[in-house]
Amino acid sequence: MTTRARSFDAAAALYHASRPGYPDALFDEVEALTGTPLRGARVADVGAGTGIASALLHARGARVLAVEPGDGMAAEFRRAHPALPVVRGDGDRLPLATGGFDLLTYAQSWHWTDPARSVPEARRVLRPGGALALWWNDLDPSVPWIAEQDERIARLFGVPAGLQPREDPQELGLTTREVRWSRRIPLDAHLANLASHSAFLLLGEPGTREFTGAERARLLELFPDGTVEEAYVVTLRVAVV
Repeated sequence: MTTRARSFDAAAALYHASRPGYPDALFDEVEALTGTPLRGARVADVGAGTGIASALLHARGARVLAVEPGDGMAAEFRRAHPALPVVRGDGDRLPLATGGFDLLTYAQSWHWTDPARSVPEARRVLRPGGALALWWNDLDPSVPWIAEQDERIARLFGVPAGLQPREDPQELGLTTREVRWSRRIPLDAHLANLASHSAFLLLGEPGTREFTGAERARLLELFPDGTVEEAYVVTLRVAVV
């Protein structure tokens, strides 16, 4: 794992408390594209982190086994979801039986894998006709205030602004859908969500505190009651293998 991927272990509690969940419509799309109801399905949630997606899949009736490589993230997963099983491993080396799963999910985690390894591993552990579902939950840059904030973050880190293309395993013939949703949260929760991202974790507390302090002042002008409406777009990619 990269230093950036490992940065989450030291901030697992912040990650779990601050990161958004996923809308029911996302799981409706997963069922529609895979042709398989989640209820009763054997699902491995890979790169499960603190279990945000795992818990929602379980709530839909799936039999979920979480796979997580990080010490801190796995510990937070066990604290938050003691009834859900989690094993240590990653998408490049799945500690799972061959042909044992109906669905593999990667919520915010496929980009941490090496597709030359993770694609064959996905094919190995899925039953014939099983499916791979990858998704990313991003703040929606079509919303003006989000686009402006994204520009400031891009300048801070010297990276392009906007949603960045993500490498697809083209040989799988993925189908893509977008699901838009929003949530209303306190301004401090929005800033904590930003701080839980790997770029800010590597930046360190002084730099993150300086940036989020300036953002608080800007956003209070837009949201004087201290409640922010975050708009999201979930990019879902599914392949039946």
